[in-house]
Amino acid sequence: MKISSVCVYCGSSSGSDGKYVRAAQALGRCLASGGMRLVYGGGGIGLMGAVADAVMDSGGAVTGVIPEFLEDKELGHPGVQEMHVVATMHERKLKMIELSDAFVAMPGGFGTMEELFEVLAWSQLELHAKPVGLLNVDGFYDGLLRCLDHMVGEKLLRQKDRDRLVAERAAEPLLGAMAQWSPPSEPKWEDPEFWDERV
Repeated sequence: MKISSVCVYCGSSSGSDGKYVRAAQALGRCLASGGMRLVYGGGGIGLMGAVADAVMDSGGAVTGVIPEFLEDKELGHPGVQEMHVVATMHERKLKMIELSDAFVAMPGGFGTMEELFEVLAWSQLELHAKPVGLLNVDGFYDGLLRCLDHMVGEKLLRQKDRDRLVAERAAEPLLGAMAQWSPPSEPKWEDPEFWDERV
């Protein structure tokens, strides 16, 4: 799969350890060296600012999407070449999905989790057929991955839908795995295994 633009979901904070900033910078450099445009939430602070700065410092292209109320608080990145200012958070997420060929979630908080699971749910519903990746920096998301496997074990999530999420600990192997990803051939509602398991 040819990936020209990657949406990155990550924290507006830098986290408790410099490893998260370093991982954001490494991801930004990988995107730029691979000729992939960064699409992100438009912020100039935290991990968001770190990944955007790394892309631009490496000669890459960046598109930000930020809602008016955050732009008004002067949280937007002033150096981003292309910035879309939208009315609401919902419009922001939709615009980011429309502009992107793939999605990567870095460590973050509530907002990052919401964005990750929304884009995964849309994949499951076949509203898009784009790869979704998890940059599992130093095992940050190990607990989440175990939770997803538990969902599969409890038959609340199909393994083939669990596999919609590609996880790696470093940017380069993650982007490589995402480029090789393809969606399941059988949607959930046409899968006999799903229907047979219903009580």
